[in-house]
Amino acid sequence: MVTDLFGCGQTNHLQNYGSFVVSVVIYMWLQYIPAVKLLWKRLFFEIMEKRRVGIVGFGSLGQYLYHALQDSKDEYEIAFVWNRSAEKMRDIVPPELILNDLKSCHSKSPHIIIEVAHPSIAAEYGALFLQSADFLIGSGTALADDEVMKRIKGACTAHALYVPVGALWGGHDIQRMADRGTLKGLKITMKKPPAALKVVGPLKDKLELVKDTPLVLYEGPVKDLCPLAPCNVNTMAGASIIAHNLGFDQVIGCLVADPSLTYHVVEVEVKGPGSDENHFSVRVTRCTPAIVGEVTGKQTFFTFLSSLLAARDKGPGIHLC
Repeated sequence: MVTDLFGCGQTNHLQNYGSFVVSVVIYMWLQYIPAVKLLWKRLFFEIMEKRRVGIVGFGSLGQYLYHALQDSKDEYEIAFVWNRSAEKMRDIVPPELILNDLKSCHSKSPHIIIEVAHPSIAAEYGALFLQSADFLIGSGTALADDEVMKRIKGACTAHALYVPVGALWGGHDIQRMADRGTLKGLKITMKKPPAALKVVGPLKDKLELVKDTPLVLYEGPVKDLCPLAPCNVNTMAGASIIAHNLGFDQVIGCLVADPSLTYHVVEVEVKGPGSDENHFSVRVTRCTPAIVGEVTGKQTFFTFLSSLLAARDKGPGIHLC
């Protein structure tokens, strides 16, 4: 028989004490290592709880996400739906899920809020959303404004801002290059039928000149393009956020109106290390079928849903999904 220091006189008492100490150490370890803490939370708490989603905007994309989440009731549930015009939700969204005032979004206890409405909504309410939930921003063009970016970035202290890849092919590779400082140049060209373009200012005047041949409406820094085509160039905005070592000022955007197209085209041109004559480069072209007049191609709907499913457990900060 083994006698311990506490006079218990029993081996099993010593074993019980040792188990208690080990349990305390493991608990403290889980509490103070962020990555492990997130895993602990996911495994032992969130696995028993559905992820509550707030949807801001009930256009084509918002409706698609609403119905997709309704079909995934085992893992997700709708916390609320908001739209500028409540009439659009009538006979589709139950009255108890309709949110009338975005300022009271916290009252619905969402885990994540998705904005698919308009850049002005993301700009005005993005920081508020982040006070009570993760925020998946659909209108990335809002972040081209320095003040909006500063405000929303500063609000990512307790929750995450998620940037969807959208129609951007190779987004994770671009982000890794930006992280290493090896991304030297990035150009995004978007080609769409004129009916799919919702532009303002000088671009609207140019668009009216389009007849039978393609016309370049803009080529230059994405920062200056975002206010002129706020609903059309979210892919460019997402690229500018991901390519953080270049940003909105140095990522180049080219917007083309092409009346011959029945689909949307996104060309991604990446420049890496090397000389002007001999450097690393990648060029990718994505063609997405789209209904005439639609701003967003259907394949992008699927991609956005995949982004939503991936938008969790990353912790505070800005993350690609």
